[in-house]
Amino acid sequence: MTPITCIEDLHRLYLRRVPRMFVDYCESGSWTETTLRRNLEDFARIQLHQRVAVGVDRCSQRTTMLGQDVALPVALAPVGMTGMQHADGEMLAARAAADFGVPFTLSTMSICSIEDVAAFTKRPFWFQLYVMRDRAFIERLIDRAKAAGCSALVLTLDLQVMGQRHRDIRNGLSAPPKPTLRNLLNLATHPRWCLGMARTRRRGFGNIVGHVSGVSDVSSLAAWTAEQFDRGLNWNDVEWIRRCWGGKLVMKGILDPDDARRAVECGADAIVVSNHGGRQLDFAPSSISVLPDIAAAVGDRCEVWLDGGVRSGQDVCKALALGARAVMIGRAFVYGLGALGETGVTTVLELIRRELDLTMVLCGVRSIAEIDRKVLHGTYPASDRTG
Repeated sequence: MTPITCIEDLHRLYLRRVPRMFVDYCESGSWTETTLRRNLEDFARIQLHQRVAVGVDRCSQRTTMLGQDVALPVALAPVGMTGMQHADGEMLAARAAADFGVPFTLSTMSICSIEDVAAFTKRPFWFQLYVMRDRAFIERLIDRAKAAGCSALVLTLDLQVMGQRHRDIRNGLSAPPKPTLRNLLNLATHPRWCLGMARTRRRGFGNIVGHVSGVSDVSSLAAWTAEQFDRGLNWNDVEWIRRCWGGKLVMKGILDPDDARRAVECGADAIVVSNHGGRQLDFAPSSISVLPDIAAAVGDRCEVWLDGGVRSGQDVCKALALGARAVMIGRAFVYGLGALGETGVTTVLELIRRELDLTMVLCGVRSIAEIDRKVLHGTYPASDRTG
């Protein structure tokens, strides 16, 4: 196999090994996918400031997130249907993250259940929550996360309605895949993936099927999900969830400084500057372009993280320089998982750590705490942003 030198190498291998339906689910954005592209393009516009003869004989990438020591300022973001990218995907990604020393976040819409992941890993993980109309189900999910020892709840605020993703609609996305001729022909060209799926019993939405009255198969799940996302979600609901949970609370999906301030008022321990990977509101700004204003609005009242477009250790450095304490990665770790399973997730984290280390040395900084705007070349004012 060709040596893996960067995440894009894993991406290419991922495209060959995972069926089209689930590749499209991971890769797609909403509508024209403009916001999806901006997340990458705006990172690429930011230049780094090289220093020489600074004497950086060693540097450390260690820091903390929510008071937890981490090997990198990186957490694995919640990604729905990760268990369709690779058999038992959530379990494998969680173990890779735990062994490496970074947090893993399990999606509400995961294939492996909260209990599956808790039984498979030795360290606490985080659980991501979507707010459904069925509040009794939400309370049960929160109780299950508590029972599993989850150390933080990541509340996603920007999916009160599902963004229109054309690729998923065309593919008739489902888990497990519907046995259409098109799907069967595509699956036949991915024997490695099929063999893995044949060896596991986890092929549906483990946090939902069997835990909601009347939901027992793909069709009933689709009907339930379509009516459950809550357009009426408001800050009173957020405060109710905070009370139900009672532990560390992260609020994800923030793109506006006023929303960031309100999240802090509602008890957020951390907020995630995120446009849902470009999968919700198309033509929204990139996450990196609004990060400085949100970081300034929040100050030191809670941690600020960034999600969207991170594909390298240099991207991590840029995000930290513009005010983030840490980042979350979604597509990047999915590429590794789909390409090489658990080993691929570890490889992604190793690549990011190596790239971040080299970037820090060449920018003349020794620790994560030293990364600020001095590592950037030029300024990044609001007037220069494409968002």
